[in-house]
Amino acid sequence: MPCWYSEIPLFTATSRHYVDRLFDPDPQNVLQGVIDMKNAVIGNNRQKANLIVLGAVPRLLYLLQQSSSSLELRTECAVVLGSLAMGTENNIKSLVDCHIIPALLQGLLCSDLIFIEACLRCLRTVFISPVTPVQLLYTDPTVIPHLMSLLSRSQHTQEYITQIFAHCCKTPEHQTVLFNHGAIQNIAPLLISPSFKVRMQALKCFSVLAYENAQVSMTLVNVLVDGEQLSQVFVRMMQRDKPIEMQLTAAKCLTYMCRAGAIRTDDNCIVLKTLPCLVRMCSKERLLEERVEGAETLAYLMEPDIELQRIASVTDHLVSMLADYFKYPKTSVLDHDLKHAHELRQAAFKLYASLGSNDEDIRKKITETENMMDRIVSGLSESSIKVRLAAVRCLHSLSRSVQQLRTSFHDHAVWKPLMKLLQNAPDEVLVMASSTLCNLLLEFSPSKEPILESGVIELLCSLTQSDSPALRVNGIWALMNMAFQADQKVKVEIVRALGTEQLFRLLSDPDTNVLMKTLGLLRNLLSTRPHIDQVMSSHGKQIMQAVTLILEGEHSIEVKEQTLCILANIADGNTAKELIMTNDDMLQKIKYYMGHSNVKLQLAATFCISNLIWNEEDGSQERQDKLRDMGFVDILHKLTQASDPNLCDRAKTAMQQYLA
Repeated sequence: MPCWYSEIPLFTATSRHYVDRLFDPDPQNVLQGVIDMKNAVIGNNRQKANLIVLGAVPRLLYLLQQSSSSLELRTECAVVLGSLAMGTENNIKSLVDCHIIPALLQGLLCSDLIFIEACLRCLRTVFISPVTPVQLLYTDPTVIPHLMSLLSRSQHTQEYITQIFAHCCKTPEHQTVLFNHGAIQNIAPLLISPSFKVRMQALKCFSVLAYENAQVSMTLVNVLVDGEQLSQVFVRMMQRDKPIEMQLTAAKCLTYMCRAGAIRTDDNCIVLKTLPCLVRMCSKERLLEERVEGAETLAYLMEPDIELQRIASVTDHLVSMLADYFKYPKTSVLDHDLKHAHELRQAAFKLYASLGSNDEDIRKKITETENMMDRIVSGLSESSIKVRLAAVRCLHSLSRSVQQLRTSFHDHAVWKPLMKLLQNAPDEVLVMASSTLCNLLLEFSPSKEPILESGVIELLCSLTQSDSPALRVNGIWALMNMAFQADQKVKVEIVRALGTEQLFRLLSDPDTNVLMKTLGLLRNLLSTRPHIDQVMSSHGKQIMQAVTLILEGEHSIEVKEQTLCILANIADGNTAKELIMTNDDMLQKIKYYMGHSNVKLQLAATFCISNLIWNEEDGSQERQDKLRDMGFVDILHKLTQASDPNLCDRAKTAMQQYLA
């Protein structure tokens, strides 16, 4: 029977020989062995893998850390380790597992510059690998201050250390550690270093330090480099004659400072320099990576600002320039081609979403771009989750337009792929897709009918049970939109599918947004008399209980106002109003809110009473008498003198019912 072996590196006798020489008793032979090993591994990944498997790394690290080793030997060991790190990701994993990082960091305490540079070069190579846990840089609190102190030693130490910082600054905690140890003061002067590599790495450091960090960004605004403001240094680095990588990174620095609130969005350095530079990065002439990064950074820069969106939309034909992002071949044998195609489409969708988030004319321009709606629709079912998310973000942005909901959304039956996307997607996609669905369910959207017929109610009810507050809000919001001016059949179906238990659970949801939307749903369910009476005849007791709890609880003015409006709707029913009239406790609450210090609550409470005493209805006389006995007429009389004109009018209208 044949015996199967998994693939094992081919150990040549020479590989074994190199490792054996590291154990020679003569230090001179060991040094020569390390030098020969260095020459043998350069550019030879197979040889590197062999030496690692044969155990060269622990021995090299031992020699590197021995105080009895000569400086030359220790330096050569660091160089070989650096070369081994240049191989595959597996090599790096092996080196990290052998605790190369603490050994090299320890080496930095030596005073010899050439040895320090060799250690730093190797550390740089290890840290920039995606498989190295960046946290290892922060384990020992003495490391960062020591690295800061080494910045002044040479251009090499500056290049390697700033590159390590730029790669290892991944979280707000990392930003704070670097900031507190003087990163800004120490790195700023490097922006005018004679070495391009140093300038570039220093610039990258500032982009990762400033990202979503107000403290860093506010500090950067006031930094002077050789008498010049830092923002002006960045502006100079965006000039067209500078290397693209530098232009792009400087634009990111200014973008992040602007988004963190340190630079105004109407500042010239943003409007006249950063924005045009990022638009240039989106052009056909640029490399794929540059186009992706340019578009994503530009989307981020103008996301909250309508003026920047308007300026960008008329700069260099940006809207049609982005259409080229979809022309990169979708089908390819090569994985990395496919990856580029995905990244380009993702970036274009993100930028379109940002461009169209506020302005009606820009949205029109986007939807009229060649095959745009078809591209979004096909983006919703792409294999890449990131592309699907970006496509749905773009759709959500466009769905804020009444015009688009009535035209292109309807023409392309966008709701179909959207519903499919809602079936089984990760939460972040679900949040965007359900937000979009909320807009498609608005009463003027032609998609509302077909969506209703597709059995969406069950799906939305299931969203209201999610652990994510954003999904609960969207589920209930969509149901609220659906119930607005809906047929009785739809309302009954919503109440049935949601179930009274879930409805009341949502009325005590800790998230105010969920509570507000649930009250909105209830208000929409309780509109038009026959509907009010029908819902209250089957669920009146529970609804009155929920209203009582909210009016007695610690809730915002908005929540209480919405709850009183629901009560006013109940008071407008034919039979439903008896649920209030026979509940003295509730009448006392209405009385309390009529005398409240907040006008909105007074208005809503007065509206309730107005509906209860309305003349043309059966039993109005008895209701009027009961409420007069309870002192409501005196309160209404007082409110006719109110300083708020709306409240004054509402009270007068109610008083007239008594006089008629």
